[in-house]
Amino acid sequence: MTNESVQQGSESAFPKQEYDGRVARARALLAKAGIDVMVVTGPENIFYLTGQQTPGYYTFQALVLPVEGEPAFVIRQLEYFNFIANTFIADAEVYQDGDQPVNFLVNVIKARGWAAKRIAIDKRGWFLPVATYEALQDKLGKLHDGAGIIEQLRIVKSAAELEKIATAASYVEAGMRAGLAAVKLGASENDLVSAMVGTSIAAGSEYVGMEPLVSVGRRSGVPHGTWRRGRIGADDPAFLEMAASHDRYHAALMRSAWIGAMPQRAIDMEKTCQDGLSAALEAIKPGAPCEAPHLACQRIIDRAGYTDNFKKRVGYSIGIAFAPDWGEGGVLSLYTGVTTELRPGMTFHLPVAMRDFGQFTVGVSETVIVTETGCRPLSTIDRSILRVAG
Repeated sequence: MTNESVQQGSESAFPKQEYDGRVARARALLAKAGIDVMVVTGPENIFYLTGQQTPGYYTFQALVLPVEGEPAFVIRQLEYFNFIANTFIADAEVYQDGDQPVNFLVNVIKARGWAAKRIAIDKRGWFLPVATYEALQDKLGKLHDGAGIIEQLRIVKSAAELEKIATAASYVEAGMRAGLAAVKLGASENDLVSAMVGTSIAAGSEYVGMEPLVSVGRRSGVPHGTWRRGRIGADDPAFLEMAASHDRYHAALMRSAWIGAMPQRAIDMEKTCQDGLSAALEAIKPGAPCEAPHLACQRIIDRAGYTDNFKKRVGYSIGIAFAPDWGEGGVLSLYTGVTTELRPGMTFHLPVAMRDFGQFTVGVSETVIVTETGCRPLSTIDRSILRVAG
């Protein structure tokens, strides 16, 4: 298979030296954990270590990373030139659509002399079906758990990564401004999403890890509602949340609007969201535990009497993402009991939303970078709820 017309690494998000450093640090962690070979299947970790990205990760792909020696990349033939363009790895182990990918992977491991080594795989990986795990275990024997090892490296972002997240934040801000501008009596949920997504893409965004969460009227009172042609009526709420992406690095943003008369309960809940978010942001300081922002926000909500309207974490890590999520919530959360210390270079999305279930949702969020003294929000949009005349 020739690749003269596709330049190696021509579409890579970072220079080769960035990946070399990441792989070296990953190998050090694997060695510390007593692992000889790691089979990496998650698209986020594969991207972090190699630069490989494709929406075709629904077919099997795996980076086989030994502590010593050259890695092997197992990939479908259709993705080969994508792989060449996105990575600085000279070649791949390419399977055809008629091949059985697990058998192909096992043969690669045996051919490289790794079958007798201590092999690990991410047992919590979203893209590791039970059947695949069982087949690998049947052919290779005991597989050790490498869950969380690569993720340790992704928690604190480099300056280059932070720049990409800030760029994504500029796209999401453009999209949110367009969405808020589209909020008016008679407008549909589809009108809002069209404005949001179209504008963020025009600003530079790539495809994102999850669709926007946009709903109006009583539909907004159902968590994680998406647009379904509902129209804004008199005295209706509108809930808008979205993400944007730059080189697979994401930023997200949430805002609310109300058309016409807003009931006092909604006014009070929205103010509590604002106060809760402010308290959470104030609690983000290097050295503080990850639970501190959540506890600060929760105290505000509990004091206002809305404990039953806020039953979730206050935030989650954000950065590299592929569908089905725009966050890195599996990497690190801002929630009770999470005692990992906050460090400069961490990035989080903090969505503070409260619902009168089946009636309305009000909420506000920020994507932030942890700094040496606190945190830096990446949006400049007014956090207050947008009031629109009915």
